[in-house]
Amino acid sequence: MANFMKKAFQDMKESAKQQHEVDKANFEAVKAESKANFEENRGRNTFAKAKADAKKNWDDAHMTPSERNAKMKAEREAQIAAANERTEAANKRYEAAKKK
Repeated sequence: MANFMKKAFQDMKESAKQQHEVDKANFEAVKAESKANFEENRGRNTFAKAKADAKKNWDDAHMTPSERNAKMKAEREAQIAAANERTEAANKRYEAAKKK
């Protein structure tokens, strides 16, 4: 029984570390994308984009816990790599929009 509890807590600790890395990478990507979107859309009406983003968030929020866990497990490593690429792309877009 003691080994079971020890292993369970060790798994939770590893999962929390991995999730923290994913969260950090996604936070940086969203931050960079927000800056780029702001510069690109300065002075324009972006209601359609906001509505599309809200629909995506609504759909993500209404997944079952088992679906959400399966999705996160499958995409954990891919998310970190994609977030780093998005950060670089958003920074390039930001610089390009700022020079206009």
